[in-house]
Amino acid sequence: MAVSIHAVFFDVGETIVDETVLWTWWADHFGIPRFTFFAVFGSLIERNEDHRRIFEIFDVKRDNSWPGFGIEHLYPDALDCLRALKGEGLRLGLVGNTSTQIEEILAGLDLPVDVIGSSERWGIEKPAPAFFARVVDEAGCAANEIAYVGDRLDNDVLPAVDAGMNGVFIRRGPWGVLHAMRPEVERATLRIESLAELPGALRGLG
Repeated sequence: MAVSIHAVFFDVGETIVDETVLWTWWADHFGIPRFTFFAVFGSLIERNEDHRRIFEIFDVKRDNSWPGFGIEHLYPDALDCLRALKGEGLRLGLVGNTSTQIEEILAGLDLPVDVIGSSERWGIEKPAPAFFARVVDEAGCAANEIAYVGDRLDNDVLPAVDAGMNGVFIRRGPWGVLHAMRPEVERATLRIESLAELPGALRGLG
C-alpha cells in the first residue's frame, strides 16, 4: 500500500554528522594510538556492546573538553538532502542518542530543520519505544507518515519500524557497513547508500 510521508527524522552521528572528528579527537586527547583506538571501537560494535565502553576499556575519563564540530563535519550529502526535503514541505528533525552539547552545536548551524533534540534533554535513549513515541509527538503526524533515517539497525531502523514508522537504513559508518550484512536488514522499509538517494526514495513510497 502506498504511503504519504509528511515528516522525516534523522539520527545524528554517522547519518548526518561524520563522527570521525569526534573519535579521532578523543584518541589523540588521551594519547591512544588511533589504530588501536579504532580497532577496539570496531570490536565493540561487532559484539553489539555499547561503544561508549571505549573509555572504560582504556581507563580514561571523558570530560567536557571536546571542542565540538562545525558544518564542515556534516556528511557532504547532508545539507543538500535537508534542503531538498524542506523544499517539498516536509517536517524535518534531527534527534539521536546525543548530549545537549551536540544538540546546541546543531542548533547553532542554522540547518533547515524544524526539530533538534537529544536523548539527554529528552531523558530517553534509543531504542526505547518511548523515544520513538516522542518522535511521533514532535512530528505532529501519524507514525506511518514518518520516515526515520539511521545507520544502525538496532537503535534506529528496527525500533522505528516496530513503532509503525518507515525505517530507512543508510549504509555508511562502522555500524552501517557491519549491519548491512545482517539478515534483519530486510526489515528496513528502505535501504540507501547516500542521503542523495533519500528524496527520490521517499517519493517512491507514495
